[in-house]
Amino acid sequence: MLSQRQDAILREVVRIFTDTGQPVGSKTLMNQLPFHVSSATIRNEMAVLEEVGYLEKTHLSSGRIPSAMGYRYYLDHLVQPTSVPQDIAQRIDEDFGKTYHQIGDIIEQSAKILSHLTSYTAITLGPESSTIRLTGFRIVPLNSHQLMAIIVTSDNNVENNIYTIDDDFDSSLIEKIVNIVNDKLVGQPLPKVIKMLHTDVPAILSDYMYSTDGLLDMMDTLFKKAGSEKYYVDGQLNLLNYANNDDLSQVQSLFSLMNQSTDLRKLLDPSISDDAIKVRLGSELGSDALKNYSIITASYDVGHHGKGVIALLGPTTMHYSQLIGLLGEFRVELAKRLIDYYSRYDDS
Repeated sequence: MLSQRQDAILREVVRIFTDTGQPVGSKTLMNQLPFHVSSATIRNEMAVLEEVGYLEKTHLSSGRIPSAMGYRYYLDHLVQPTSVPQDIAQRIDEDFGKTYHQIGDIIEQSAKILSHLTSYTAITLGPESSTIRLTGFRIVPLNSHQLMAIIVTSDNNVENNIYTIDDDFDSSLIEKIVNIVNDKLVGQPLPKVIKMLHTDVPAILSDYMYSTDGLLDMMDTLFKKAGSEKYYVDGQLNLLNYANNDDLSQVQSLFSLMNQSTDLRKLLDPSISDDAIKVRLGSELGSDALKNYSIITASYDVGHHGKGVIALLGPTTMHYSQLIGLLGEFRVELAKRLIDYYSRYDDS
């Protein structure tokens, strides 16, 4: 651990470098520190911080900048989240202020709001689907070769797919199939529904059909779609604002990352089980393309409906105190919107 004076110096170096993007010298620090010490004393303390790996010297200046280790120490011990200004809080309220008919619409809107507020890349993950129940199932013939399967879930989500059927498909079986699904599966959580499609349901359907493979595959795809996580990214192009354009390989890697949403999704995995707001630096993200970036993640809780995650991906030089404060307030507002949405359907 550092001394109180060294803590104060490192905190100020991070703050000034974040604000200006310029290396910080002892004379600048002498005018910013909350106590009076000589420039020589500050230089000595900065030398110690450099020796232990928390500051580093650039080739172009006598000043110092925070190292990756310095940022890690700052985030673990020194960062102090700030309150969200009233005008920003009002803007969040206004941007959320509309009627939502699908849970995914709220999650998608939250990513847009965060990205627009910060000019960074926002990633949002909806609550887990383990408690969502199947509430309705229909099959609607469209013509002699197509039918539409429709399901409704307890969060008022509606999913449908259109399927092409063989000439020998017996359309008179549709009503029987719908009745079986509604009798056996409606009211069950989606994970159990998907499991029963591979255990109980085939045996029942085999009494009416010679082969059930195509039908079961159709329903399995639809139910998995309804049970899949609601995951959105907004502001992907903002990543390029902080890339080194002289490093063509990094720019190409960032383009590849932006086009692979599953790669961005993996950045959230360690955060879902923890209520703390976390910051992981580039060296901790497992991607060379993100070596100069950091991700701030915060989980939110909507009671028995589960937990989700919101995140901001931006440069290592982000204003952490402001953004940690923002995510802390934003997750409360998002959870409130989701709870209000769920309350409309919990009693139905």
